Amino acid sequence: MGVKMVWTETKLGEVIATIRRVLGDPRPAVKHKDPFRVLIATVLSARTRDENTIKATENLFSKYKTPEEILQADIGEIEELIRPAGFYRVKARRIQGIAKKIVEDFGGKTPETLEELLTLPGVGRKTANCVLVYGYGKEAIPVDVHVHRITNRLGWVKTGTPEQTEQALKKVLPKEFWAEINGLLVRYGQQVCLPKNPRCSLCQVKQHCDHYRNRSDPSSG
Repeated sequence: MGVKMVWTETKLGEVIATIRRVLGDPRPAVKHKDPFRVLIATVLSARTRDENTIKATENLFSKYKTPEEILQADIGEIEELIRPAGFYRVKARRIQGIAKKIVEDFGGKTPETLEELLTLPGVGRKTANCVLVYGYGKEAIPVDVHVHRITNRLGWVKTGTPEQTEQALKKVLPKEFWAEINGLLVRYGQQVCLPKNPRCSLCQVKQHCDHYRNRSDPSSG
């Protein structure tokens, strides 16, 4: 069996810095945007390529900018505006349902606590945490399938679900990395650490990866 990596804050920081360099980014500055736009963009991003999410979001907010405006909009027009996003009919109804809840229960202001965000229709922890981080600048860790997969492969956590990963990362990951970790690992998961056939030969952090060491160790089976 390979020797298990002991993850110190320094070692975690080194791996994150290496991933930044691979992606061609300096340490990214997290830009805070309108929380409602962050919320809707995150809903639109589900099972949709980034460029299509951006286009659908820009289309929608070029005409409707507030929950009140979206609530009053014709559902067919919302569908047309967000058509670049996958499953646009389902998402149009979800977006209007979210707008309705925000208007009726929160006075038109996007909630700024996890508990309140989770009361919005179809909003899970990853989406809620994106709003907290990118909309309100609060301390949170958005965990999607990429973050869950890669942090388990590296051996930072040993968890079965994204929610468990979120809680485990809060214990091991220094807060200075919370805001950027989702963006970094999503891109790394799309380009290098793929779901089914990870490109280990291209990976610059494989020497720190439990998954790679176990694959390379004959005694691991």
